[in-house]
Amino acid sequence: MSGHWQHQREGGNRFWLGVLVTASLRLGHGFMRRFLYLISLYYFLRRGAERRASREYLTRLFGSPASFRQVFKHIHYFATTMLDRIYLLAHGERDFDIEVNGLEQLEHYIAQGRGVLLVGSHQGSFEVLRTLAARCPEVPLRVLLDKQKTPAITELLEALAPEVGAAVIDVSQGGAAMTLAMAETCRTGGMVALLADRGRAHETLRHVDFLGAPAPFPIGPWLLASTLQVPVILCFGLYRGGRRYTLSFELFAEHVDIPRESRHQALDVILHRYAQRLEHYARLEPYNWFNFYDFWQQDAMQSEAVDARTLHQV
Repeated sequence: MSGHWQHQREGGNRFWLGVLVTASLRLGHGFMRRFLYLISLYYFLRRGAERRASREYLTRLFGSPASFRQVFKHIHYFATTMLDRIYLLAHGERDFDIEVNGLEQLEHYIAQGRGVLLVGSHQGSFEVLRTLAARCPEVPLRVLLDKQKTPAITELLEALAPEVGAAVIDVSQGGAAMTLAMAETCRTGGMVALLADRGRAHETLRHVDFLGAPAPFPIGPWLLASTLQVPVILCFGLYRGGRRYTLSFELFAEHVDIPRESRHQALDVILHRYAQRLEHYARLEPYNWFNFYDFWQQDAMQSEAVDARTLHQV
């Protein structure tokens, strides 16, 4: 079992990550894409927990045991999107072919001036979404990220585009400050983007069906959506091979209502709809799912951690 995702170690230290970023910018995209196969092979051989988590996910998705070749392809897709983050931050979308679907619908809600909540997942590249800021420079875009999860790579990548780093709302700083920053961005007609498929330690989760089995999803993003009362747009930046990405927007709700008297039922309906869309895109691009831990057992591991602390305190 690969453990809770927040306890997984970062893939690399500052020195080697710095070497990778410098080499990528100096040697160019084409050379680094070829070199990336060696990096992918290294992680395929060294990161057994992530390899097993990949195999479990792909087996659920395909309905038959995933091969080592499929698992390697999955890891290589992840490595490719990580490499592409460097070029997206340094050069924008100039080196890529990015197809955008649903932009007119997003623009419609932006034009209302109430703000928009963009809800994504750990599928494909969230960095592709940030290219939207270059297309709509007059509309602020702030992104919720946990900077403490991967501090080394976050620091290096934000150095490539300081304005992008400045727009991050760090979720590790606490709920009140985060909520106020989101509300202020929406009040000025901006966009706030977050990922809603991964629960942080001690976050409340609820089960809904995903790829044929109950899976735990966090309720926090949807409680925030209910508080903000702005249009909620799902967004997915899927890697399509080569230098091609597809960025898709689709309306999830004009606003999210979670009545106190039927809170659990309302959350179940919302999470079920969200999980259905994740499954749709997972089947569309199977190797874009980048949750390399035991996703279906996430809540059980959180409970075990709480029990261990309780015993220690007795």
